Amino acid sequence: MKISHYFELESHVTGGIHESVVHQRKMLDRLDLTYTTEPTLEADVFHCNLMGPRSVWYARQARSKGVPVVANTHVTAEDFGDSFRFTNTLAKPLKPYLEWAYGLADALVCPSEYNQDLIETYTETPTTVVSNGVDRSKLAGFESLEDEYRERYDLESPTVFLVGHVIKRKGLKTFVELARRLPDLDFAWFGPLDLSLKGRETTALIENAPDNCTFTGYVDDIRGAYAAGDVFCFPTHEENEGIALLEAMAAGKPVLVRDIETFSWLEDGKDCLKVSEAGVDGFEAALERLRDPELRAQLGSNAAARSEEFSLEAVANQYQSLYEEVV
Repeated sequence: MKISHYFELESHVTGGIHESVVHQRKMLDRLDLTYTTEPTLEADVFHCNLMGPRSVWYARQARSKGVPVVANTHVTAEDFGDSFRFTNTLAKPLKPYLEWAYGLADALVCPSEYNQDLIETYTETPTTVVSNGVDRSKLAGFESLEDEYRERYDLESPTVFLVGHVIKRKGLKTFVELARRLPDLDFAWFGPLDLSLKGRETTALIENAPDNCTFTGYVDDIRGAYAAGDVFCFPTHEENEGIALLEAMAAGKPVLVRDIETFSWLEDGKDCLKVSEAGVDGFEAALERLRDPELRAQLGSNAAARSEEFSLEAVANQYQSLYEEVV
């Protein structure tokens, strides 16, 4: 079986979508499946990861030639807003476009049950939930970088941290306000800033953050983030799954999340701590609890154990089954 595993705009798209594609290709290597990253209909399956105009063109051609089309639903209108400049404006017309584009596929891959529920309001195309997975090999040896990264960014334990693009949707306002309310704790957000792509409100939040809130920008070795951070605080308002969350769990870090539907699979008090309040108070109270090193250790250990079901080894066979089904 040969797969055309296409990622439109591959050299430009970063963040979770890029990581998901990297994970998929590692899984294809593990399965020993033949694949090309070029778009071609000389394949048994055309698999696209971003439904841009070129992917749509190939998907339409594939359907006319009887080549089954598989598409990942990384992008939703709900997830698109509050990200970069102009994304709120584009989110509204994006939904009807995606309804049409996802409807061209024979099978859709959704990273979570929450995402699946959303996509089933877009199209009647059959959906399958397959996690983006977590690449444990990517984290190997992260502990050895603790001293280097704490010194580089002047961080003291316990450090509250987050990993990923700095965007409003991921709870930027909450993160900054928490740092302001808890000045004796260090807060660090590891990930690209891309200020030229941010709206005025996002830029103001970053530039006016208190001294104990560090935005590192791009880091050359993301393992350093998991080495220097002690509590993964993820107050995101909307998420399709959250690869950084899975990585933090795999690294044995206690996680604090907003109680949104995406994270319904996490058990509060066992796998993580959840905050249901709309404001900052609940997060502040939870961080006060997480000053306790014993609680951090217990939640981190539970998180690491729970993350095992999302390893690439555990997820890979789901792609094998899906390809066989559509063929």
